Amino acid sequence: MNPTQDAVLAALRSVKYPGYSRDIVSFGLVKEVQVDGPAIGVQIELTSPNPEVGRQVADAVRVCLRDSFPGLADAHVQVKVPTPQPGAAPAPTQFQRQRDPRIRRVIAIASGKGGVGKSTCSVNLACALRSLGARVGLMDGDIYGPSIPLMMGIQERPTVADDERLIPPEGHGVKLMSMGFLLEPDQAVIWRGPMIQKTIQQFVSQVDWGDLDYLLVDLPPGTGDAQLSLCQTVALDGGVVITTPQEASVGVVRKGITLFEKVQVPILGILENMSWFIAPDGSRHFLFGEGGGRKEAERRGFPFLGEIPLDQRIREGGDLGVPIVIGQPEHPAAKAFLAVAAGLRQRLG
Repeated sequence: MNPTQDAVLAALRSVKYPGYSRDIVSFGLVKEVQVDGPAIGVQIELTSPNPEVGRQVADAVRVCLRDSFPGLADAHVQVKVPTPQPGAAPAPTQFQRQRDPRIRRVIAIASGKGGVGKSTCSVNLACALRSLGARVGLMDGDIYGPSIPLMMGIQERPTVADDERLIPPEGHGVKLMSMGFLLEPDQAVIWRGPMIQKTIQQFVSQVDWGDLDYLLVDLPPGTGDAQLSLCQTVALDGGVVITTPQEASVGVVRKGITLFEKVQVPILGILENMSWFIAPDGSRHFLFGEGGGRKEAERRGFPFLGEIPLDQRIREGGDLGVPIVIGQPEHPAAKAFLAVAAGLRQRLG
């Protein structure tokens, strides 16, 4: 049976625009679909003059059509890109952002607001990936309020290599870099945006991370200078958005999702923290509501990565510098973090 136009459009919804979590159909880039028996013709018009983007989209469409319609005789894909204006700067892409070739994947951990346990999730996911056998680094992007040194139990300053690059200290097998390593205790950072951007660039280009499978970047809460600078400086493979179940948190998290979309960073999924509390009698209590993260993921079409319970031992592990994944790996909360890490590893390859 030959495919229909509706079937072709439905299949093309699986083709994401490079750097975005949205598909080319919802972006309105598919201008025409023609079906002639076992042959399909697709016309796409892009807004970016970057020929690399056009090539990626065309290749992805051909693969999608051949996978979706096994009996396809021919797939003709025409991609139109606008002509760059004379003297115009080239359109920015992720490929122009910095990336040490020895780092395979870079993942940003973000939230739209503070107090959702983003740094707690970052350290536990980093340790979980390390427990699964990966080589992992964790960069603290919160310049004003660095918390990674405390949560990972490391206070030593980084050493300096012969080429004047910083050698990051390690905690629980994870390489670490944070502004907290460079400050005196209780010293405040009182900087404007350009200084924040410069520091983030130095953490990327002047730190000898070595060979890593994953570099996790713990972003500060919100959508300000630090978040924008990092997303525009580092070639990110994707972002993980942390939320808690209540609508007040989920509503603000949508702003973090919008930030990722605007700077062309794919969203790997939403992770819900503090999902429930287990009382001494074993009963489960949803102190902040139930299912807000899962519902938002389903509404936006993003993967839902999992639920992390609200547990005193998670907080104690962070205060002691021994994340629960390391200190109590058999605890249900630790297993939840390990399951999320395994899912991310599978998704990213």
